[in-house]
Amino acid sequence: MGLAVSMMEAVVPLPLAPGGSVRVGDGVDFLEDGDGGGSVFLWGMAAWCWGPGDGVARRLGAVQLVESKAAKQRAVAAAFGVNEDTVMLWRAAYRAEGSAGLVQRRRGPRGPSKLTEVKRDEICAARSEGLSLRAVAERCGVSTGTVRNALALVPIPEPVHPHTGSGLVPLAVPVERSSERQAARAGQLREAEPVICEGASLPLAGALILLPALAATGLLDAADRVYASGRAAFYGLRSLVLAIVFAAVLGEPRAEGLTRLNPTDLGRLLGLDRAPEVNTLRRRMAELAGLGRADRLIEMLARRHLEVHSEVSGIFYIDGHVRAYHGSGDVPKAHVARIRLAMRAEVDTWVCDRNGDGILVWSTPPGASLTGELRATTTKIRALVGPDARPTICFDRGGWSPKLFAELNTAGFEILTYRKGPAPIEPRNGFIEHLHTDTSGRTHNYLLDDRRIRLSYDKKKKRFACRQITRLDPVTGHQTQIVTTLSDTNPAPIAHAMFNRWSQENFFRYMRAHYALDALDSYATTADDLERITPNPARHNADRELRAAHRQLADCETTQGQASLAGRTPTKELKNLFAAAHAQVDQLTAAAKAIPAKVPLAQARPDAVRVDPERKRIHDAIRMATYNAESALARLLNPHYRRADDEARTLLREAFQTPADLQIIGDQLHVTLNPLSAPRRTRAITGLCNELTATQTRYPGTNLTLVYTTKNHA
Repeated sequence: MGLAVSMMEAVVPLPLAPGGSVRVGDGVDFLEDGDGGGSVFLWGMAAWCWGPGDGVARRLGAVQLVESKAAKQRAVAAAFGVNEDTVMLWRAAYRAEGSAGLVQRRRGPRGPSKLTEVKRDEICAARSEGLSLRAVAERCGVSTGTVRNALALVPIPEPVHPHTGSGLVPLAVPVERSSERQAARAGQLREAEPVICEGASLPLAGALILLPALAATGLLDAADRVYASGRAAFYGLRSLVLAIVFAAVLGEPRAEGLTRLNPTDLGRLLGLDRAPEVNTLRRRMAELAGLGRADRLIEMLARRHLEVHSEVSGIFYIDGHVRAYHGSGDVPKAHVARIRLAMRAEVDTWVCDRNGDGILVWSTPPGASLTGELRATTTKIRALVGPDARPTICFDRGGWSPKLFAELNTAGFEILTYRKGPAPIEPRNGFIEHLHTDTSGRTHNYLLDDRRIRLSYDKKKKRFACRQITRLDPVTGHQTQIVTTLSDTNPAPIAHAMFNRWSQENFFRYMRAHYALDALDSYATTADDLERITPNPARHNADRELRAAHRQLADCETTQGQASLAGRTPTKELKNLFAAAHAQVDQLTAAAKAIPAKVPLAQARPDAVRVDPERKRIHDAIRMATYNAESALARLLNPHYRRADDEARTLLREAFQTPADLQIIGDQLHVTLNPLSAPRRTRAITGLCNELTATQTRYPGTNLTLVYTTKNHA
């Protein structure tokens, strides 16, 4: 009988876990549905359950599993989708206050608010006297932030809208969205939908004129296809991307620039109550970077750009850009041409179209030359334009290599570059005047000489036949030689295409100044390739000592020669110095030859790293699309603004900063910009608004069609 009892006690019931549950421990299973309701099962029986949104009961279930030793704390944290430290905090709160300790409390000040009705009336009375915000705060004994909050709560009578006749509230405050934030934290909201804040003279609302051009770049569609996920968050992918876009055109392209923009003003542009904080933006961008899909995003944008702008797909400008690195990592050095220094930096290769708009960008391997990057470029361009196209790639003298020219020509590419090294001077009577009118209607006058040449390579055993177009400057007489394989009868368009390479330089200059091209965006590093061959620092030091010894020997030879010319016999001391210098040169030469010139990176710099480019590439893709959108608007301004060639972007940046009225009429969102600084500038933006309205663009995330107008000058 005793044996039978012992055997019965040793029998463990079989767990009958429901389908789709997660095993937490022996006999313990966790199941949660899509609405947020869940249950804990012990040996197949439901021991605890909670409904959707009941966070207290959910946290209590997790605590009880650990406290009763039914499951390990780490396993419970993993099943409930939280950090183990969070479970520890729950347990501590439960021990201190019981179930009440598991209630999420509102963050922020615990004491009573100073902004009572009496205090608000006092603030409004002081402000009505014309005092500044600081003076009001000092008189009432509160902060300037409290003063702003009090004034924002003052009801303002709705004026009559001058264009529609309906009332719009000046400086209207967006609808508060706290409930949706709580739903997102509970996992019940994938993304907050945009809610347009209607109002008059809303700050920075003029930036909405960028949306039609941004839609043409396909940025939001591409980002959604590449990074779409079911992650619950108040700020979805659309809001994050638009926040970066609008911050960039408003003059704050870096993440920390969000602190210098009013979050409410920027939030109105997003259709939200306020813009994301810096930490939120950085955290979410780090999550996207962890997916490693930035190259796919850039490729999709490039394909969309060439589809929309097929007229620019015939020529591509290629050049490198150096971004200085100021962190503590052992990053490879590169030559920064604009400051004429070699410093720790990362090099990017950029491809731009005929207009100078960005298409592609990728990281250049350390020590790579432009000739090597041109081979990689042709592969990427061929994937974009297809196997039958014969595009032209244009680059500067850094890519000079007749052997490479022959390879590119065979691969189906036309080449266009400046001739490197000394070239024969063409006779002046060989130059003919040519006129060329570019796409903007500007006429260019060139004196050109056109002839065929052959460039030797492979130790002059082979020759590459091409065309040389030489431009003569009639004022200075300087001749500029262009080498190409293009066969156009008229050399003027070819010369103009070569000289138009400055559009890419202007792209770099403008992106550095206004779109944080040189920003690292992240100091995260990744291990360098320790097997790659690099110059040996020991050999560099040995060569430096050898050069110093050669200089000392040259000094001795000079002194001895001067003595001989003067008819003096060199002294014994001078002979000894000469012999010692000669011996030192021989010794250091032998020592230098014994040291290998190049070694694996692991031997030269074992701690070498590279800046992780992933987060930078996502920002580059967004900023490049934003720049291209701004460029499209600048080109649309040409017929409406006589000085568009020089001032189009300046005018656009003023328009982006201009307040505007927002009003929904039917299924249309009317954006009415305030007058600009001068009537002629207002007329130009009015013409642009008419063209943008004709595109029938919808505000992202809504069915509202954008209609743009401007107010007349008073």
